[in-house]
Amino acid sequence: MVKIDNIELPDFPLLLAPMEDVSDPPFRALCKEQGADVVYTEFISSEGLIRDAAKSMMKLDIYEKERPVGIQIFGANLESMLQTIDIVEKSNPDIIDINFGCPVKKVVSKGAGAGILKDIDLMVKLTEAMVKRTHLPITVKTRLGWDHNSIKIVEVAERLQDVGCKAISIHGRTRAQMYKGDADWKPIAEVKNNSRMHIPVFGNGDINSPEKAMEMRDQYGLDGAMIGRATIGYPWFFKEVKHFFNTGEHLPAPTIADRVDIARRHLQMAIDWKGERLGIVETRRHYTNYFKGIPHFKEYRLKMVTTDDSEGVFKIFDEVIHQFGDYQFS
Repeated sequence: MVKIDNIELPDFPLLLAPMEDVSDPPFRALCKEQGADVVYTEFISSEGLIRDAAKSMMKLDIYEKERPVGIQIFGANLESMLQTIDIVEKSNPDIIDINFGCPVKKVVSKGAGAGILKDIDLMVKLTEAMVKRTHLPITVKTRLGWDHNSIKIVEVAERLQDVGCKAISIHGRTRAQMYKGDADWKPIAEVKNNSRMHIPVFGNGDINSPEKAMEMRDQYGLDGAMIGRATIGYPWFFKEVKHFFNTGEHLPAPTIADRVDIARRHLQMAIDWKGERLGIVETRRHYTNYFKGIPHFKEYRLKMVTTDDSEGVFKIFDEVIHQFGDYQFS
């Protein structure tokens, strides 16, 4: 068993990573159904929350069926982050996660996300203050370091633990790497194997197959895996990993009917959450991935992303079943 504070999780839990414009309530619900043990919101700007920005506030929406669920926030200003804690608590998440790893320029340029890896003392100070502000467990997601010459992740993880961080998820790249090259899990294993560490250490980066998840568990000895890009348009990934762990065998790929069912339910949940217009528009980005790899599908994908009423999109789903229902994924 793995525990984040008092939250009990199975051995080697699978966590849905916070992903901008992806891990919203409908997608999180689907991932939960398919075996995700913990899900996280999209990352939320502390400055946006304290300004009561509508987009940031909507990201606080969570539902009982998602639990345990973490709300992830980012920022570099101490007072803003503390005010954010007070706002986030009202949504009653199970976990508050701090993003110290986002490599995107517009975040880093403000000293937030991975930008804070240039100032470890501030990173620790922010974490300690936030731990003291709330009764909820505070966790951290970060990277190995700013660049190859500044990797001090073993020391950083120790210091975060010492000020009350309850778990740490580490992406196996530096900020300088962005998403290029291969993730290096060896420094993450060094954190886990540090005799002073007693909080869960989760690995992140390049977990794109059940075999890779097993490697992270068995060869690197980490406490769990936080999975991001492999799940986009493919929430079945969690179930496939768990099946492989239990049997050593791969589940058959989801059928066309499976994919249409997920897309249909995703769209309906999005409409229920955000209304017809926004629900339709914001689900469009997922169709390419749900129906990836189907030959001669371009015409249907184009119709899905240009149809402006839900009844029309649902009819297109029916057409897909009729036209491609017998297609076999390899």
